[in-house]
Amino acid sequence: MDNEVLKAIRERRSIRRFKPEQITDEELTAVLEAGTWAPTGHGTQDPVIVAVQNESLRQRLMAINAELMGVSSDPYYGAPTYVLVFASADNYNKERDGSLVLGNMMLAAHSIGLASCWINRVDATFEREDGRAIMRELGLPDTLVGIGSLALGYASSHPRTVKPRKEDYFRIVK
Repeated sequence: MDNEVLKAIRERRSIRRFKPEQITDEELTAVLEAGTWAPTGHGTQDPVIVAVQNESLRQRLMAINAELMGVSSDPYYGAPTYVLVFASADNYNKERDGSLVLGNMMLAAHSIGLASCWINRVDATFEREDGRAIMRELGLPDTLVGIGSLALGYASSHPRTVKPRKEDYFRIVK
């Protein structure tokens, strides 16, 4: 069986090299809106999605993430847009809901010719005081926690090989 959605799922890859040019507002809106269509526990629509294109703020986020990772390189791989996903700290489904939002956005990005890569350490970024200060600057309530983020932009290179899926990845029980 095949269709455009299944094809996009098979073809999407995490991209770690981005062109410096910024994506269009139309592309960004399409990706962000796709995130809003992700299922959420009890239909709460609890996750909060924030796209960051401001260079100064991107530099601050990159520095925190790099420090947490213990590197001096750019953990966002030169992407011109970062997409941050938050959720209420007391939401039992926060990680699941936020992960589905991020997954929808990665597939949507791929489907319109954009590249993305899930970036970790967003939880730790916004547990720190400098991360909490950024949240306040963004007008976000302190009841939110970081779930994950995306590096988003145009790919400057693509992976040449794709790992085959392992044989016992799924099972069917009838």
